[in-house]
Amino acid sequence: MYRTLVDVGTLAARLHDPTWIVLDCRFDLGKPSWGETAYATGHIENARYLHLERDLSSPATASTGRHPLPDPDTFAARAGALGVGPDTQVVVYDQGNGMYASRAWWVLRWLGHADVAVLSGGLAAWTAAGHALTAATPAIMPRVFHAAPDAAQWVDVTQLQRELARGDTRLFDARGADRYAGQNESIDPVAGHVPGAINHPFTKNLDASGQLLPVATLREQFAATLAGHAPARSIAMCGSGVSACLNLLALEHAGLPGARLYPGSWSEWIRDPSRPIETGPGPAT
Repeated sequence: MYRTLVDVGTLAARLHDPTWIVLDCRFDLGKPSWGETAYATGHIENARYLHLERDLSSPATASTGRHPLPDPDTFAARAGALGVGPDTQVVVYDQGNGMYASRAWWVLRWLGHADVAVLSGGLAAWTAAGHALTAATPAIMPRVFHAAPDAAQWVDVTQLQRELARGDTRLFDARGADRYAGQNESIDPVAGHVPGAINHPFTKNLDASGQLLPVATLREQFAATLAGHAPARSIAMCGSGVSACLNLLALEHAGLPGARLYPGSWSEWIRDPSRPIETGPGPAT
């Protein structure tokens, strides 16, 4: 079974295997309906659509970040309706670099489904390899998905603050360097980063085609970011708990499992004006 990445050739060979379920996770933060519209126009054969805000998140509230974790039972019902069950190999993809697909990858793993992999290079790699798309609605055989949430895979803001106060946890932020430094905040109302957080942009894990870098390169880069901390003593964050999942995917693919997600991320942290913020480039890694 595949648990981090699957390549285009492997998916093409298994596309009609009923135990392989493909989920299209294309999305655009600025145009929330774009991904679903694009899916209706053309998608990988038999793929089913997952919406970031409707399926992979709960509604935001005045105290949460922009993309709170989905309710486990609600997501389980949705996943089962799309054909995901205990014996299925799930493949998730988005328009290219895997940022949104990685959120689906993480959510499925958090809820107990380990056999899920991101399509390397996403839809861009699929079409570049000459494979066709279809607008046909897939025939779906529903299955029963039993959600088994693993609380050890994430932290809430209270736990994050507790660990940061102890000083034994490495927090790394997946946002671009300009947003992390507070120089260019185009999404959230307050700019900067959590004091003590290290910047590790999710794009640092990718080559020019949007695919993860070789394992040796990923390990070298994360060794600098973790700075001696075990992955289990590290926490990934970003703006709203989405792009951070690509850092977690890269760590897992590099053989460095155990890091946790702070789903609320920056958009939750700034909800409380008493929480401190920093600006500037931060420590070099």
